Amino acid sequence: MSGSTKCDRYAISRPVEGSAGQTGSWRVFRPVVEREKCISCGLCSLYCPEAVIDSELSIDLVFCKGCGICANECPKNAIAMVREEK
Repeated sequence: MSGSTKCDRYAISRPVEGSAGQTGSWRVFRPVVEREKCISCGLCSLYCPEAVIDSELSIDLVFCKGCGICANECPKNAIAMVREEK
């Protein structure tokens, strides 16, 4: 490879209403980040299938499906899946 290129570790795609649609009222669990446990590794953002986690660890709950992949991939268990309140 010639030259040096910077590789961004965050997902390239960003959620839009047309990609997967808004969550609506059917999500059962939502992710909650415990920032004091977080080491900012970016794995949650990398593995999020909806690309709703940004570099500041803000989660766009309008598009989050509550799948829990982010919590499962977090090496420090800094993301908890919390039941949605009705």
